[in-house]
Amino acid sequence: MYLLNTSTLQLELQPEEFPRLTKYAILSHVWGREEVTFRDINGPHAVRLEGYTKIERCCAQALANGYQYVWIDTCCIDKSSSAELSEAINSMYRWYEDAAVCYAYLADVLSHENPVYEKSSFRLSRYFRRGWTLQEVIAPRRVTFFARDWVKIGTKASEISVISEVTGVDRRVLSKSLPLTEVSVAKKISWASRRETTRVEDRAYSLMGIVGVHMPLLYGEGENAFIRLQHEIIRTSNDQSIFAWGLNIDPTRSLFLGHPSSSLLASSPSDFCGCAKVDRIMPNKFLDLFASSLSKDTPYKSQFSMTNSGVQITLPIKRTPSGYSAALACQMTAYPNKMPARPLREFRNELFSGYRKGFYSKTVTAVQNAAKTR
Repeated sequence: MYLLNTSTLQLELQPEEFPRLTKYAILSHVWGREEVTFRDINGPHAVRLEGYTKIERCCAQALANGYQYVWIDTCCIDKSSSAELSEAINSMYRWYEDAAVCYAYLADVLSHENPVYEKSSFRLSRYFRRGWTLQEVIAPRRVTFFARDWVKIGTKASEISVISEVTGVDRRVLSKSLPLTEVSVAKKISWASRRETTRVEDRAYSLMGIVGVHMPLLYGEGENAFIRLQHEIIRTSNDQSIFAWGLNIDPTRSLFLGHPSSSLLASSPSDFCGCAKVDRIMPNKFLDLFASSLSKDTPYKSQFSMTNSGVQITLPIKRTPSGYSAALACQMTAYPNKMPARPLREFRNELFSGYRKGFYSKTVTAVQNAAKTR
């Protein structure tokens, strides 16, 4: 890991354990024109680049606050090395989490405005629409926001209500009183559903730390990066909300149906835009909901997995006006008695044996197609 010395503005390579043994500051920002890269920073022409002023001001702020080192993504990653780039992106959430303080620089925000105002430049900043800055505001315990003139606007703690409104992120997550591990996967992805990245793959890669997975980077794979991300989530979690995308919120129905598709997996984070209120239901509670409808010879299994044919999962099945749907082990905050479900396009009749209380008495272990990696 490279860190920038705040006194000399020179890069210094640190041992792997160094960041956990010392305090360092970290910068969060939206990239602009003429950013100073790893190759530029120690060269004589770096000072002529437009982005150098941002580095100077960041280092000056860190030095004034007593920090000898700062990490800045533009110049502290050797992007010519695919191995180093992959390691950095897979480690980035932890680096922001371990930082003593995060300086969030908002180049399009005016320092004299009150962030609370509905049309304030703070609320409308590009910072809250970019993919990578989501983890950069969630991970650190301390975030200080600076306007375009490097005047302090406030902190994550002082502006937590505004930040929660703008980002959709739960206040408890921002304040670290609610661990990310207790938030449903669908809800976490929904926070990024309207965010943008320059590279389409980064819509997936920027979510790795938030959903708690690691995977190699394959720039050029396009939207397949998000399919791979879902594969990794399924491999490490039994959170069925990963399938609750594309919901049609109709309060008159007992189930909120997802968008009909031949795949259980979504094609992009945008498919989760309606999942901000989706919460997990623990397997034992979910089983209790259908205990009277399930046959003892077909026990419910909360685990599911990817196979060479797709996703193998056991779910309760219900007849709907359009066919059949599988109920998922999650619920909507505003509608605690209703739950998301996925429409099923194909099933085998011989798998069902009776019908009680609206659900088939046997769960069905079905393999439904998932988008394949290319």
